[in-house]
Amino acid sequence: MIHFEPYPFEKLNTLLKDVVPSTSYEPIILTIGEPQFETPAFIQEELCKEASQLRRYPKTGGESSLVQSMKNFVQKRFQVTLSDAQIIPTFGTREVLFNFPQFLLYDKKEPVMAYTNPFYQIYEGAAIASGAKVIHINLEEKNGFKPLIDEKSLAECDLVIINFPNNPTASVLTLDELGEWVKLALKYDFVLMNDECYSEIYTDKPVPSLLEASLHVSNKDFKNVLVINSISKRSSAPGLRSGFIAGDEKILKEYLNYRTYVGCASPLPLQSAAAVAWNDETHVAVSRNIYKNNFALAREILGCEVSDATFYIWLKVADAKSFTCKLYKEYNVKVLPGEFLAREDENGINPGVGFIRIALVENEEKTKEALLRIKECLS
Repeated sequence: MIHFEPYPFEKLNTLLKDVVPSTSYEPIILTIGEPQFETPAFIQEELCKEASQLRRYPKTGGESSLVQSMKNFVQKRFQVTLSDAQIIPTFGTREVLFNFPQFLLYDKKEPVMAYTNPFYQIYEGAAIASGAKVIHINLEEKNGFKPLIDEKSLAECDLVIINFPNNPTASVLTLDELGEWVKLALKYDFVLMNDECYSEIYTDKPVPSLLEASLHVSNKDFKNVLVINSISKRSSAPGLRSGFIAGDEKILKEYLNYRTYVGCASPLPLQSAAAVAWNDETHVAVSRNIYKNNFALAREILGCEVSDATFYIWLKVADAKSFTCKLYKEYNVKVLPGEFLAREDENGINPGVGFIRIALVENEEKTKEALLRIKECLS
């Protein structure tokens, strides 16, 4: 029987179960990375218009219109031209992050998987399901929350998952920094995947993709390189479950065969709605501006640095669990202790200790109110 760790939100519920929140304030929840905005009307309209397609089974590889819309996005955003064989539509990205490692590591006798720490917990779940040894790549304040390269450890790896722009630290890697990781993947022959689900939530300049970095270091066939991306954040549409995996076509060819058995093809009305979303950039700019303004409020109220991307504040506090309880009890605001998003490494270091994650996913008025309460609690 497989045993998985409780999700961070389950741990939060346990932490707060005996805490009675103040009734002097309306509740504000800043724990989950779910945009609290209406999915744009044109996407909803397309979904309704194509509802009759429910009578048909969807293809595992996705409809050509959806594939093309995703290729269009990659071309417009990253100036990278992909063939149909270099991209697969997926049912969001969570399912990919869970089942791809199992596919890739299936015939490895002693598989080794590395990923950034703190992390999106599905990485850990995939490692457990794959029976893989885990190497944590700590993201620490002293290094600007960027991953330190340990070539001795990487030489052991079969699969390395990085996540930039990063959840929860909001750190970003440059094109050259990503390119160094591509070189390492080729040097030590491991598969390198970047989880790029926050690539479109940037505050100023567009952030680079690992696909761009692969071309930048002359790995033109994306050997050993894969990226995943999603419209959940960029289009305020997590319920559409539309993502993709792209890169090394030799790997993707066999992975597509595997996916025919998984049964995770997206329903056709959802594919149609996703296609119009992937093809449009105007609505993304609107959302991006909201998050940019929220970051500006955080800088003004909390004095924290504005991140280059994502909608997270990784805020340093003395004791994250105690602060979380106090904030909920006295100000009716929920945040997430950083240690719930990370694990102790082989040296007993949990890089999430002493931080809370704040998801700035509300409108400006509600965000301002929440930040003012957090400031008062801090003081």
